[in-house]
Amino acid sequence: MSEHTTDEHKMKEADITSTPSPGRHSGRFPYVHKVGKPPKQNLLTELSNSFKETFFSDDPLHPFKDQPRSRKFILGLEALFPIISWSKDYSFAKFQGDLIAGLTIASLCIPQDIAYAKLANLPPQNGLYTSFVPPLIYASMGSSRDIAIGPVAVVSLLIGRMLQDVIDPKNEVAYVRLAFTATFFAGITQMILGIFRLGFLIDFISHAAIVGFMGGSAITISLQQLKFLLGIEKFTRKTDIVSVMRSVFNAAHHGWNWQTIAIGLSYLAFLLISKHIGKRNRKFFWVSAIAPLFSVVTSTLLVYVTHAEDHGVQIVKHIKKGINPPSAGEIYFSGEYVSHGFKIGVVAGMVALTEAIAIGRTFAAVKDYQLDGNKEMVALGTMNLVGSLTSCYVATGSFSRSAVNYMAGCQTAVSNIVMSCVVLLTLQLITPLFKYTPLAILASIIISAVVGLVDVSAAKLIWKIDKFDFIACMGAFFGVVFITVEKGLLIAVSLSFAKILLHVTRPRTAILGKLPRTTVYRNIEQYPDATKVPGILIIRVDSAIYFSNSNYIKERILRWLTEEEEQLKGKHLPRINYLIVEMSPVTDIDTSGIHAFEELYRSLQKREIQLALANPGTVVIEKLHSSKFADMIGENMIFLSVADALLTFSPKTTEEV
Repeated sequence: MSEHTTDEHKMKEADITSTPSPGRHSGRFPYVHKVGKPPKQNLLTELSNSFKETFFSDDPLHPFKDQPRSRKFILGLEALFPIISWSKDYSFAKFQGDLIAGLTIASLCIPQDIAYAKLANLPPQNGLYTSFVPPLIYASMGSSRDIAIGPVAVVSLLIGRMLQDVIDPKNEVAYVRLAFTATFFAGITQMILGIFRLGFLIDFISHAAIVGFMGGSAITISLQQLKFLLGIEKFTRKTDIVSVMRSVFNAAHHGWNWQTIAIGLSYLAFLLISKHIGKRNRKFFWVSAIAPLFSVVTSTLLVYVTHAEDHGVQIVKHIKKGINPPSAGEIYFSGEYVSHGFKIGVVAGMVALTEAIAIGRTFAAVKDYQLDGNKEMVALGTMNLVGSLTSCYVATGSFSRSAVNYMAGCQTAVSNIVMSCVVLLTLQLITPLFKYTPLAILASIIISAVVGLVDVSAAKLIWKIDKFDFIACMGAFFGVVFITVEKGLLIAVSLSFAKILLHVTRPRTAILGKLPRTTVYRNIEQYPDATKVPGILIIRVDSAIYFSNSNYIKERILRWLTEEEEQLKGKHLPRINYLIVEMSPVTDIDTSGIHAFEELYRSLQKREIQLALANPGTVVIEKLHSSKFADMIGENMIFLSVADALLTFSPKTTEEV
């Protein structure tokens, strides 16, 4: 190392000073390092830094700094419409991949759109409308290259379930208007979250809760399709498993239609087999992608030729031809339904957002590119806002279509544009041909699409990793299956928050021991070879210390101390003289935390035990000095490490390396 480099290294360590250890002037550890005191920040700077890190951690304004006004305008457009940026490098080779992917997902989305619209109790054309306008908006504003936009099963079920609690689906005009109103507020909710950079709120829903919610929704969606799969005309409006199965068995004697069952089960088997083939060999992904459209076409021809509708087979009957009609005038902006539309929209918007962000992040990680969460929210919100004005209901990213899109070789969001163009041609030319499509086929398509949402392997992994996570997962699952979808979602969110509160209010603490032949101190439960230091108790606190847990931490430390003293007394060993709190995991401490440490210090004084702190972080040490607690215990009782504290309290122990 050069002399210049050595000097620089010394300058970087200038904030750490060293003082001779009391009673120690030779050997391997002649000095104890003092903990550096950081410069005090003013309140405005501290608040500004916290605000920036919370809402602007990606510093979206950085590219605009020191740029002329014209350049800022262009950068602003590129930020709002990423298509302007990536289209500069777009090539014919990329278009080939996007064209194939777009045509493939279009063949999948058309039958799914009709089926999902039925799931939401909406006219089938509204499902197709939702795969025309929203994908075009997203393609220009979204940052994901792989996500495929359109209606999805979970959101469709949620919309249908909540809407029918307010308006009977038989009152089609009012029902559809409320659906547009809910979509409008879903878009507003998503936009607000993106504009005000509140996307971190979605992270409060844990992965385990999402797994349980999706699995429960898949079961509920599949049960709802028994109405069409068995040809039952009178069916319960409730979604819980008990009500659905009671309705199915009550109709067993006279309500089932064998022709419908034969069509539905045979095509369901075909769809599941084709899906299995696509999963086993990625080269044949197109088999599962084309299977739904093939099923719709062949079953429609079968019904048309055999006139099965005259024998009780339920059919679509009519799909309105033409592109999306305007619907701005149909949204409820006043009256009794506004509040209902707002509530349904917020819930559906959050669920749709969670699903889209999860899907986008998954494929972004696979292809190793960055997904801007806040841009995604603005894009999704804008497309649903525009969608509500053009006869669409809530759209989001579809996992099944996104997976097909990825496997088909999509390169950019142009695949969504290709899909949208195919849907446009479908709306303009061939929708009347779907008149004889049996509803049993749509039920089969939905069941085959959602069966993958029941992720048993993920649930098993959650059980192995974290039992409380598994409780949250099962709580969400059973809440959806046995109560309602929205209450299941509420349970999922509640259990996610409960886990956070549990960890915040009851953080872990551990007694540390010295690893043989080292100066390393670790949890004695994790490292059985670690030995306690005679006369000294070392405790690590594994959490920030706030008002919510400060009293518990103080009491837990005192309980550790009491238990240790009783053990020593029973073994006739020397009493404890020093208590060292290892604070490296403590990222922050508030006023209540300082107060709790003051009470701990007084309790220890009565027991004639000296309190010492080891390795407090920058924020913590600054607050310890500001509160004068550092002066209370003495600055020489705050150490850089546990080893330094032991160097002062028990020099012989430190020498045994």
